[in-house]
Amino acid sequence: MKKLSLLFLGLLLVPTLLFTSCDRGDELVDNIVGVTTPKFTLMKEYMVNNNLDVDKILTNVDGQKFVVGAPASATDVDAFLSGYYIMDIRSSADFLTAHVKGAINVPFTDILTDAPKAGIKPILIICYTGQTACYGTALLRMYGYPKTQALKWGMSGWNPATAGSWNNAINGNPAATSTNWSYNSAPSNVTYNDPKITTLLTDGNAILKERVEAIVALGFQGVNGTDVLSNPGNYFINNFFSEGDYSGFGHINGANRILPFKLADDTYLSLNPDASSLVTYCYTGQTSAVLTATLRVLGYNGASLKFGMNGLYNSNPVWASNQWSASVSKNYPTFSN
Repeated sequence: MKKLSLLFLGLLLVPTLLFTSCDRGDELVDNIVGVTTPKFTLMKEYMVNNNLDVDKILTNVDGQKFVVGAPASATDVDAFLSGYYIMDIRSSADFLTAHVKGAINVPFTDILTDAPKAGIKPILIICYTGQTACYGTALLRMYGYPKTQALKWGMSGWNPATAGSWNNAINGNPAATSTNWSYNSAPSNVTYNDPKITTLLTDGNAILKERVEAIVALGFQGVNGTDVLSNPGNYFINNFFSEGDYSGFGHINGANRILPFKLADDTYLSLNPDASSLVTYCYTGQTSAVLTATLRVLGYNGASLKFGMNGLYNSNPVWASNQWSASVSKNYPTFSN
C-alpha cells in the first residue's frame, strides 16, 4: 500500500514539474526526466548549423565581407550602386540634402520590415560613418539576408561635403596623453559561462529572429572612447586587434585581446556575460559594430567603442591601413530631393 501511495504521489508531481519547468523562460524541458536545454544553446546550435557563426557574419559563405568600399573610379559608380537595394538610415533632413543615387531613406528601426523590398538584390546600408550601417548589416545577416553589406566609412567616404562626422571624430587624440594608454601584454583569457536568454520560444531560428527584432528596436549601442579611456575599470574591454597591433599601437589599459571568437569552438566563452558593459573596439568602429550587434543578440550587454582606434589616437605613427584622413573621402556625386 505504501508503494502504491508513493507511485500515485509521483504521478501527481510529474505534470506539476513539467509545467513549472516549461514556464521558465530560460529553459526547455526535453523529456519527462527533466533534462533541460538552455534557450541560448538552441539559438547557438541553429546559428552554427546555418552559417551564422560569428566568423560567417563578418564574412559570409560567399566570401563577402560585411563592409564594401566605394568604387575606385567614378566611372564605376553607377554599376556599383545599381547592384544593390540601398537603405540610407540617416535622418530625413540629411538624406534630402545629399544621398547616393537610388537610395531609399529608411529609419534604422524599420530595416527588418523594409528588407523584403530588396527582392533578389543584396542590401547596402549607408549611414554617416559606416558604424551604424555595420551594426544593421550584422542584424540583417542574422535575420536571413546574408549578402547585406555596409558602405565603408558611410557618406563620409563618398563625398567631402558629407565627411563632417569622420573629420570631427579624429580631433584630440586623447590616448596620446592618457595614463590609461598601455603597451603591456594582454591579460590571460578567462572562461565564463554562457549568457542567459529569456524567451518562451523553443525553436532556435525563432529565438534568433526574436532576439534580432529586439536589438533592432533598441538602435545602435555605442560608447564614447574618452569615457572608456578615462574609466577602463568600468568596462569589460575587448581589443579586436592582431597581436602585433595590440602592442604596436598600444591599447586601453587592461583591454583583453579575444580574437577570433566563435560559437562552434567555444572561444566566445572568454567574454564575460555578466559585465555591465562589454565594450569591443577595433580600428574604425565598423568591425566592432558588427561584433557588438552579434553579441547583443547572443545576450551580452555589448557596446561598440565609437570610431575605434581612429577616435582614440588617429595620429599614432603605427598606422598601415584603416586610418581616416580627409583624403579617404571620394568626390562622387550626391543627389537631393
